Amino acid sequence: MTPIDVVNIHVLKQDVSKSIVGAKSVVGKAIWIEGGTRSGKTDALVAQFWQWLEERVVPKKHSQPDRKILVLAGNDDSKRDLGDRLVAKTHGKYPISAKTTIGLIQDEVLLFYPLLIQKLNLPAHFPLRLRPETEQELATKLWHPALERINWREIAPSEYRFVRRVLDLLQLAAYSCTPLADLPALLVQGFGAGADREIYDCVESLATEWRDWCLDRGLLTYGIMTELYWRHLLPDPEYQQRLRDRYWTLLADDVDDYPAIGREICEILLDAGVWCAFSYNPDGMVRLGLSADPDYLRGLKSRCVGLTADRDRQVIYLDSIATNVFADRGRIATSVEAIVTAVLNPGTIPILPQRIETIATRTRGEMLRATALRAIESITSGKAAPGEIALIAPGLDAVSRATIIDIFDRHQIPIVSLNAQLPLNSDPSVRALLTLMVLTYPNLGQLTSRDEIADLLVTLSPIYPPSSPLLTAIDPVRAGLLADYCYAPSVSQPRLLPYANFPRWDRLGAGTTQAYDRIVAWVERVQQQQPAPIDLLNEAIGYFFQQGSYLPSDRLSALRELLETAHHYWQVVARTHSPAEYLESTHQITAQFILLLRQGTISANPYPVSQLQPQDRAVTLSNIFQYRASKRSHPYHFWLDVGSPLWAEGGAATLYGANLLLKASVGKTWTEEDTQASDERRLERILRDLLYRAHDRIYLCTSDLAIDGREQLGALLPLVHGIGAGNYVE
Repeated sequence: MTPIDVVNIHVLKQDVSKSIVGAKSVVGKAIWIEGGTRSGKTDALVAQFWQWLEERVVPKKHSQPDRKILVLAGNDDSKRDLGDRLVAKTHGKYPISAKTTIGLIQDEVLLFYPLLIQKLNLPAHFPLRLRPETEQELATKLWHPALERINWREIAPSEYRFVRRVLDLLQLAAYSCTPLADLPALLVQGFGAGADREIYDCVESLATEWRDWCLDRGLLTYGIMTELYWRHLLPDPEYQQRLRDRYWTLLADDVDDYPAIGREICEILLDAGVWCAFSYNPDGMVRLGLSADPDYLRGLKSRCVGLTADRDRQVIYLDSIATNVFADRGRIATSVEAIVTAVLNPGTIPILPQRIETIATRTRGEMLRATALRAIESITSGKAAPGEIALIAPGLDAVSRATIIDIFDRHQIPIVSLNAQLPLNSDPSVRALLTLMVLTYPNLGQLTSRDEIADLLVTLSPIYPPSSPLLTAIDPVRAGLLADYCYAPSVSQPRLLPYANFPRWDRLGAGTTQAYDRIVAWVERVQQQQPAPIDLLNEAIGYFFQQGSYLPSDRLSALRELLETAHHYWQVVARTHSPAEYLESTHQITAQFILLLRQGTISANPYPVSQLQPQDRAVTLSNIFQYRASKRSHPYHFWLDVGSPLWAEGGAATLYGANLLLKASVGKTWTEEDTQASDERRLERILRDLLYRAHDRIYLCTSDLAIDGREQLGALLPLVHGIGAGNYVE
């Protein structure tokens, strides 16, 4: 930061009277707020907007109801939080439109799609957005002839991964405002001498074919919508004028997580004289390698007056009721530099605070159990509340997640898996409904088994009102017996036979036989009626689950996601099949839907989170990426698998070719040294970010052996060794 364009406002914590409001020198049309994690950037952003209102620097015409405040954020959680805070601060006097950058692009493309139809001479279809899983399936079918000809193994280990990488490259090119025609040359230059121009020409050809095929049918993906926006909508003078007319203020939080197209949007609003305020976290960049281009977004700083949100001397703000929410950043914060230095310079002897402890075991299973029990001991002893504890891992497989949750459940301590994104088919209600579809429609018998029938019988026999969410009229043992003796498999039409087919049916019990008869009667009725799949699912949820009235929020979320997925799937089918084609292949289409869900490519997203069950009352279980993206903080951190090399990856893989499409990397060859330097910078950001989110104590949890039995050699092991050597500082 230069003295000319940056104003540093450092105010002591106790000096509340000094604030941004009193800093007249920062009043301007563009404000840049930069600082590390939990340094008060978002609060300063809100304060700056409030200052503009209080000092009446905004012309009166900007208060007209038809002009809004545009609020941009890095993710949906931040968007909702910032939007709610602004509404509360302004008492709802000003219309606020809160979006992510990608969300804004999607909304604008849908709103101005008639203009795009006119400009590009597109067929006049109502636009239909494709979900990623549907995009993958349709692209694979479209490219099937080409996939048999080209040598896709040069850039992907499987056909599935190749299709995904081509679609990702189309999306990354759109986010970086790169024409598809330039993609082969950029990739060849970036990957260096070993790159084959022919395969990347095929990638460009396939991506172009997919884009044109979708536009001919009115189908839109994230990548296609972004390309339409930056190539055709954003440069249009008519659209730019309408954009200026709709917004008079832009508040952009966490611009370090925006794609390059985000800067182009901000530049146009700045050129139009819109009042803008931006916040930037150099220790953030959570989405770097997925879509973000933080260095390019940082170029906006040259057009702004700057505020530095300092870690040690906080920016204090607002009016007479101003308070510093970060007055106590915790005891760990004072040792951040020492900890980061110890990791990045393994040869040094780390001097660590005593508030960092280790939990070391021989195997990973022992480590998970010891970690959970240590956290439980802290809660039961009264040292910590469940909502004050976070368990953070570089990656969480299903078994590890289930192991930890089971231990906490057995001690009746609430635990929430943060944005787990578990496969939709992992929910028993979803599995049961898919099996119901197999029993209802003909020629699907090969898609079920006796085990799935037994699972169905248990799941669809809940007792209402439930004394426990797991209490069912048919237990797993009786369900297995019924599946063995009363299920008649058939490729054309499998059936459920009367329970009397079981020789010892008198041992089943009245509750079991009544529940079984209820299921059989319902299945026989819908087999005769043959309702549409959406109607079948709706009716089954109402009949067997009482519209989800007694289900916990996560299972209710899974049912909602299933209905939304089914509705979307058949919308796409109607768009891509003629009526005659649909009638001829209706059962095949249903089978493809069932297989799509069973492959685990669709996840259950628990949003919106119920405010009646706040997550801050439960232990948080998360991987690094989701925890950093959620911007949470806790007094007690348990870092799992600190010996794992996955810590350097941050819990999220980098998309293929993402580094080559950053604005600063265009035209350069990406070397092994670049990869190593990038990994080191990412590890440093992860450490700083997480350390500032831990207030009181950190437990480093490690095992000698990884899950595959190999010795752990991760980058964080110097911290463990430093603690073992007794190198402490108060």
